[in-house]
Order: sequence, then structure tokens, then C-alpha cells
Amino acid sequence: MRIGELSRRTGVHERLLRYYEEQYLLHPVRRPSGYREYEEADVAVVRRIRALLAAGLNTATIATILPCLREDGERLVPTCSDLLGDLLAERARITQAITDLQSSRGALDAVIAAAPAEVAARAARAHAEIG
Repeated sequence: MRIGELSRRTGVHERLLRYYEEQYLLHPVRRPSGYREYEEADVAVVRRIRALLAAGLNTATIATILPCLREDGERLVPTCSDLLGDLLAERARITQAITDLQSSRGALDAVIAAAPAEVAARAARAHAEIG
């Protein structure tokens, strides 16, 4: 299938599919005309890529782990023994990012809470008008 068909079937823009190819996530065959030719299996590969991106992984990490995943219904199942270590490391990275963001939010909350009442009231009115 051509890139437009893959785009329609996956809901992923053609530009993004080309990016996935640049990142070695997709490997279409090139016809003599230069057109990309995708396999039926690429529909599932794009779905896996989207799921892994949604899980917070970057494309470089996805490129290394994608060959070690298979689908079991709605779930992705690791098939390589060393993959779990990589996934646990990514989970730890995401957990640390969450902790850092919560700390940042706490610092902002402290600054917001220190605002004088009249400043807070003006901000609340302005926010109500916008939102």
C-alpha cells in the first residue's frame, strides 16, 4: 500500500509516517518510481509506535525495543529477555519526571498562595473572563 493509504488506515499524517521512516521505525520498500510501498503489517507497527509514544518513550528508544514487541489483543508483550530492563529504566525516568513536575507545581502553589488577597481577586476575575 502507498503512504496515503497507510495514513488513512492509521490516522497518522503522511509527514509523520516519513518521520518514522527517518527514525528507522518503518521500513517501506522503495519502488523504482521512488514511491514508498508499505506492507499490511505496517498498520500494526504504526499502532505500536503510537502506543509507545503515548507511554512517554522517545523514537530512539522505540527503535531499539520495537523488534522485541508483539501484540496480544490490545496489549504489547515483550519478547526479548533484555527488554524488561530497558522498560523498567524508562519507567524510572518517567517516574522521576513526574516527581520533578510535582515539585515544580508545589513551588508554584507556594508562590500563588503568597499573593495578597487583592492580587488574587484580580487574577481570579481575569481568569474567569478568559476561561
